[in-house]
Amino acid sequence: MISEVRLEKLGASHAPLNKVVMNAIRERILSGEFAPGERLVEAKLSDELGVSRMPVREALRALAAEGVVTIEPRRGATVTTFSDEQIREIVEVRATLEALNAKLAAKRHDKQQLARLEQIVAAGAKVAEGTDPAQLHEDNASFHEALASAADNSVLRDLVRSLRERTALIFAPHSKKRARENWEEHAAIVRAVVAGDAELAGLLAARHVHAAAQALPAGAAAAREQADAASEPEPRPRRRSGAR
Repeated sequence: MISEVRLEKLGASHAPLNKVVMNAIRERILSGEFAPGERLVEAKLSDELGVSRMPVREALRALAAEGVVTIEPRRGATVTTFSDEQIREIVEVRATLEALNAKLAAKRHDKQQLARLEQIVAAGAKVAEGTDPAQLHEDNASFHEALASAADNSVLRDLVRSLRERTALIFAPHSKKRARENWEEHAAIVRAVVAGDAELAGLLAARHVHAAAQALPAGAAAAREQADAASEPEPRPRRRSGAR
């Protein structure tokens, strides 16, 4: 059942319509309302959202570019599904890039960016397991965007953002189960970044992605095996030379 917020006709919104429609469809996908493999019918979405078919079509194309939606000839748009092998590959790459984000953030050590990270973590610590999946996704994205800003590498930020949308589709249906664990892991990453310990920050960031994969149902065996392999002894924290 669509919530009251979603029942609001988006055609009355003053924001750029294509973006509003895209965000509304993405939210419904990440909340699990649209299951992997389910068809996304333009006419039905148009009626539900109170817009013409054109912005719906453009929104689906944009979501396809993100990897959240798959568009096929004669079949139309469906929610993207991933094989175990694809999940393993996506998790491996994102874990590696998130580790680099954290390492760079620790090395740059921008005080203003670190303060923002600490604020986000403090707010996220109050998250409850009953939080709406869409809100969990938004809060999680805010943390990782802030970490990317602290890393100060625009190429890396764009790459990770693209992968985050794909992994969100994989992880979002199970995010409630480990909401608190996610934010405990975020806090540990930030502590290492603030301490200037790039190696520890990178290890914790990679382990954070693998932990999310480990929480997937048993069917995603490849990702779980990779996550298990990533569980290695944690090095002792080292302070950044010259850090105070």
